[in-house]
Amino acid sequence: MNFASDNAGPVHPQVMEALRRVNEGYDHGYGNDPETEAAKAALRALFDAPQAEVFLMPGGTAANALTLGTLVQPWQAVYCSGLAHIHVDECGAPEFYTGGAKLVPVVPGDQITPEALQKAWAFWDTGDVHQPSGGALSVTNTAERGNTYTLDELRVLFDMAHSRGLTVHLDGARFANAVARLGCTPAEMSWKIGADAVVFGGTKNGCMGVEAVLFFDPEKARGLPFRRMRSGHLLSKHRYLAAQMNAYLADGLWLELARKANATCAMLVEGMRHLGVEITTQTPANLIYFRLPLRTHETLQAKGAVYYHMPEPGDGPDDMVRARLVCDWNLSEDAVTRFLETLKAAL
Repeated sequence: MNFASDNAGPVHPQVMEALRRVNEGYDHGYGNDPETEAAKAALRALFDAPQAEVFLMPGGTAANALTLGTLVQPWQAVYCSGLAHIHVDECGAPEFYTGGAKLVPVVPGDQITPEALQKAWAFWDTGDVHQPSGGALSVTNTAERGNTYTLDELRVLFDMAHSRGLTVHLDGARFANAVARLGCTPAEMSWKIGADAVVFGGTKNGCMGVEAVLFFDPEKARGLPFRRMRSGHLLSKHRYLAAQMNAYLADGLWLELARKANATCAMLVEGMRHLGVEITTQTPANLIYFRLPLRTHETLQAKGAVYYHMPEPGDGPDDMVRARLVCDWNLSEDAVTRFLETLKAAL
């Protein structure tokens, strides 16, 4: 019953087999190999974007930070949610790799609204030389509290950003889960609604460690190859990244795994709601936030459930405490059933 994170699960066997396959013989380094060219071609085909510039990265922090460093200038602002991974989980990497661009949290939660974005611009993006000018809008789908923006919601935000001359960065660590939730295509959730650059995540959905960055206008990507090399994120044995991505994309494995994770999460949500549990995630894909008394969390974890809960100092055993459950591709329906049975007994 491990719901700690989709980082905690295993690598899919087809990805491991791809790594074994490229682990024979010799090939050129630094991405100058057939495996990397095949991955780039496959990603361009997946996004229906033949002109896109494609870069593979070993992790999401590098992908986000180097993308933003390419899109904005040091004196500009990056607008994001208050819970955005770039704001609270990347240890200042976006600020470092942008040369000091300011991250401006628009809302305290995980989803930006048009009204909140306008309010942030009214305060920050005034043209006053004492304040950072507009640089980029960064949006995450699926977002950090598990909520999934609709395509219309994204389109409105992206149009607003472009109307002010900002570029748009889409953090897609759980891009596959969002696509599966919305029933759309990767193109429909990216360049067709105005994203300038997207991170297409693999690590949380069955890969060992690979993310793809796509710039849909090659001109906007001109600095990224140098930033990636300068930061130490261009792996010499690059074919091991590419092999993962090729296996991930082959025969739609990426979407199959996301659908499975989402389906087990939906089963979990239905069961918990039936038990009367307060779920705070409104539009979940593969993770949810919920609240239970602290004593109930402790009982569940003593019975073998693995997940994160967030008690505050001074919380008593009957105080309601927020927690998170994440479903990865490998989580079985049996694990969900056992968790729900254990929860029912604890309640």
